[in-house]
Amino acid sequence: MTKLKIATPTPHPEGLLLGDDGQLRCTWALKVTGFVNYHDKEWGFPVEDEHRLFEKICLEGFQSGLSWKIILDKRPAFREVFLDFDFEKIAQFGEKDVDRLMNDVRIIRHRGKIEATINNARKACETVEIHGSLGALIWRYEPPLVAKGSNKTRQITSKTEHSAKFAVDLKKLGWRFFGPTTAYAFMQAMGLVNDHTQGCVVRDVCQTARAKFVRPSSTR
Repeated sequence: MTKLKIATPTPHPEGLLLGDDGQLRCTWALKVTGFVNYHDKEWGFPVEDEHRLFEKICLEGFQSGLSWKIILDKRPAFREVFLDFDFEKIAQFGEKDVDRLMNDVRIIRHRGKIEATINNARKACETVEIHGSLGALIWRYEPPLVAKGSNKTRQITSKTEHSAKFAVDLKKLGWRFFGPTTAYAFMQAMGLVNDHTQGCVVRDVCQTARAKFVRPSSTR
């Protein structure tokens, strides 16, 4: 009697998982519920918008010691209480605002991180005065393009020399809660680097967006 042969599933390339739609994505996007849309529509796409850049700096600070899932779930509330991360408005916050935010159960109630957000809003305003925009400063830290074919297949890097310099320079300027690891997570999310794994359905889309993106430059 001939035995039936059971087909062996084709293994996924390292760092990738197959989604319900039959598309390969970075493993992290499918391991946590609710991450697919963030992975497909936001993570890795270049950003110029001042408030979105500032938002990400702040939320990366709030995420320190926590999971990004917690922050992403609370992001609508963060956007509400921090006025859609309009740093010119946040820069006017005072002690009463800190107390109000400390009593808001919808966000992360960490006094140091809340005070850092207000401090960083004031630093962002200073940045605009000096460079013309927040983006003009941030995009200076985009690493040189990696040679074709040399990109890694999985995300194992948590910080780089470029993120270290980014963090050190901002610290010198008075920014808070923005270390080298936080800086690199920011760079990945805001499109300063494209760390979607080779073979991910979104990688080439991000690469095209980066190629078309006009980097902000100092106007002053």
